[in-house]
Amino acid sequence: MTRLLVTGGAGFIGANFVRSALERGYDVDVLDALTYAGNTANLEGLDAELHIGDIGDEALVDTLTRRVDTVVHFAAESHNDNSLTDPSPFVRTNVNGTFTLLEASRRHDTRFHHVSTDEVFGDLALDDPNRFTEDTPYNPSSPYSATKAASDHLVRAWVRSFGLRATISNCSNNYGPFQHVEKFIPRQITNLLDGRVPKLYGTGEQVRDWIHVDDHNAAVLTILERGRIGETYNIGADNDHVSNKQVIELICELMGADGYEHVADRPGHDLRYAMDSSKLRRELGWEPQFTDTDSGMREGLEQTIRWYRDNESWWRPQKDAVEQAYAERGQ
Repeated sequence: MTRLLVTGGAGFIGANFVRSALERGYDVDVLDALTYAGNTANLEGLDAELHIGDIGDEALVDTLTRRVDTVVHFAAESHNDNSLTDPSPFVRTNVNGTFTLLEASRRHDTRFHHVSTDEVFGDLALDDPNRFTEDTPYNPSSPYSATKAASDHLVRAWVRSFGLRATISNCSNNYGPFQHVEKFIPRQITNLLDGRVPKLYGTGEQVRDWIHVDDHNAAVLTILERGRIGETYNIGADNDHVSNKQVIELICELMGADGYEHVADRPGHDLRYAMDSSKLRRELGWEPQFTDTDSGMREGLEQTIRWYRDNESWWRPQKDAVEQAYAERGQ
């Protein structure tokens, strides 16, 4: 593998992955539709070739897939709240777009890695000591997670039916630089930088296995280089004891803020995600660097806060429209 096609490479996780892949010595093409979550500024100064287009464009996808060794598929509609308002873009991108990429990869015998989410498994009770494994039955809760589950199943079918050289990773919630301000952690950071009160959905008891984007992307690169074809690997940082309430309180502490406001909860809000990443650690030797709420996650949040503080020109143009949309929903 020397040349990668990274779909969604102008988005949050994808752009950070492009940086990591370039540092590792790969050549990188990026395919991104530049919807609201994609931003050319995320790739400024990087030696990657950007192709603007949709993953559902069969001709474009075929042309780009033919010239690379591996497709790394990050592109997705991914915001749960938006999927509850209008599910159609999620079906179009996450299901139909993945199908188009799989068919192109099959035609050209291109290695394929599919980036997915822990949300395909549904959620766990707050007092459940278990974690999601690669064998956990799928039980998606939202149109977003249902379409990601569908795309996972497509990849597995193409491996079994057509011998596609593919792997899948399911990851927990990411945070870090370049994340859109509609997402929970950057929204609270930019609220405080903007003089606004941070917002917490409902009681904030929901738990997410937060992982720094650099740890996630290190895991994806490890899977590309050493993972077994046809296998699925869970990616998590063992932060599944940290509630949203604890996260917002840690952000307030780190930024010297007095408090936050409770707002209306999301309909059908999943309670707890927890990832068992022991297979990835045991078989491929990956370990997260930012872990545990009292050390690693604190360090990761400090780094993330510094980035948003130092890059106001990046997030400022998005901020007012995002807060207006949340206000209209009482959030």
